[in-house]
Amino acid sequence: MSEAKEKPEELWVKCQSCGVPVFRKTFIENMLVCDKCDHHHKMPARMRAEILFDEGTFEEWDENITSVNPLEFADDYEEKLEKDKVKTGLKDAILTGHGKIEGYPVSMGIMEFGFRGGSMGSVVGEKVIRLLEKASEKGMPAVIITASGGARMQEGMYSLMQLAKTNAGVLRMEEARLPYITVLTDPTTAGVAASYASVADIILAEPKAIIGFSGRRVIEQTIRQKLPADFQTSEFYLEHGFIDAVVHRHKLRKTLARLLAMFNGK
Repeated sequence: MSEAKEKPEELWVKCQSCGVPVFRKTFIENMLVCDKCDHHHKMPARMRAEILFDEGTFEEWDENITSVNPLEFADDYEEKLEKDKVKTGLKDAILTGHGKIEGYPVSMGIMEFGFRGGSMGSVVGEKVIRLLEKASEKGMPAVIITASGGARMQEGMYSLMQLAKTNAGVLRMEEARLPYITVLTDPTTAGVAASYASVADIILAEPKAIIGFSGRRVIEQTIRQKLPADFQTSEFYLEHGFIDAVVHRHKLRKTLARLLAMFNGK
């Protein structure tokens, strides 16, 4: 029996930035970074966990908390949630747990843009605060990697309540005198940018990530001025002191390990 051949479209990936086709195997080995223009494509949460944590050390937390439709938003909303669960392998837009990075214990939340655009509803908010509470109880640093379009409109006020709720979790880390680090990836916007993403002790970001509250067009129409070409990019925020460093995806694991070593007094 002859082996099934891969279709041409399965062998290549078109870069979302430069448009150049990239060999899929090379693309994956390069951590979903284009080897032509260095564009950082969105990375699934489980793939990122596999890259960052020491092999066999990651243990997931609260994996069975799942989204519902509290406002009975639309007939097809629950169907869309189910499709995203199948597509991402997650019950909502964040993966949480703990493990080790180069031997240093750390709790971590990794947002999944593929689940409703990484939007923050009741489940994301609950998992974030549980993550931070468990980290403070166990005496571990906490890292959250963001990728989100903001608050989930289908949950209305329930979603907006998560901004204050998650910040309360950050306060727990402060009271426990434990480090809290965020890594902002493309995009980190609206309600997530306005809450736990931007109040960390150390804020890192991937290159050219879009970060901000309102969209560029909305701001330009409001202030009636043209904004700089690099406005709302991670490089723009670094220049203006909002973040501490722009870190290439290939160097993120080493960077986090160095920070964890520093906090451990080594």
